[in-house]
Amino acid sequence: MVLFFPDYIRQGITGSEDFVFTYNREKKQYFGLLQARPGNDSNLLAITDDGQVYSYIIRYQDSISKLNYFVPKSESIGNEKPNSKPINIERPKPKHKDYDYYEKFSKYLLGLDFLTDRSKRKDGIVLKLLETRYHIDEVYMVFEIKNKSEIDFEIDYLKVFRVSTNKKRKASYQQLELDINYKCDFPEKVANGNSKRFVYVLPKFSLGENEFIGLSLVEQNGNRKIKF
Repeated sequence: MVLFFPDYIRQGITGSEDFVFTYNREKKQYFGLLQARPGNDSNLLAITDDGQVYSYIIRYQDSISKLNYFVPKSESIGNEKPNSKPINIERPKPKHKDYDYYEKFSKYLLGLDFLTDRSKRKDGIVLKLLETRYHIDEVYMVFEIKNKSEIDFEIDYLKVFRVSTNKKRKASYQQLELDINYKCDFPEKVANGNSKRFVYVLPKFSLGENEFIGLSLVEQNGNRKIKF
């Protein structure tokens, strides 16, 4: 499939080796070619010369009826320039939870590359906190779970806590479970040898001097747990 963008393509990245997005890197052009082979669903992140960011979930099909797609500027999920106002990103403070917006911004984050912020491994399971992003009235936490064991890992839950420590008593602490407004691409299972990325959206919060974030990942119908 050929994708035509409103401005010159500056960067195009796919999240899987089963998909390839090619475009002319020497001479700027508006179009790129998306090719695929059978495999799992992935994502395409494209950035044009004007800084607009486009993110799509992509899926392999044996045949397609539409060979050319003209991308409207209205499909941009935002602008990479910090000082510019992103399209369809800013919104007034909601009176209710805006799930469509949560998903759109979460998909944008899932299309980015991050250095691991924190990680812990136990029993062949690796839990990574890749990014914590404050945006408008929410906190977006990007996670990755890798299964390096020989057994599928079915997830019971992943909980997030605000943990308060007592300076006078090093072993003393209190934890409060935080509400989750939305979960994007949260997996029920991570097969052996695979990894899954997903996003939690929480109400905006800040941590005090003696507070930190705690995580608890628990297996369903099993004994494997990760806490840190």
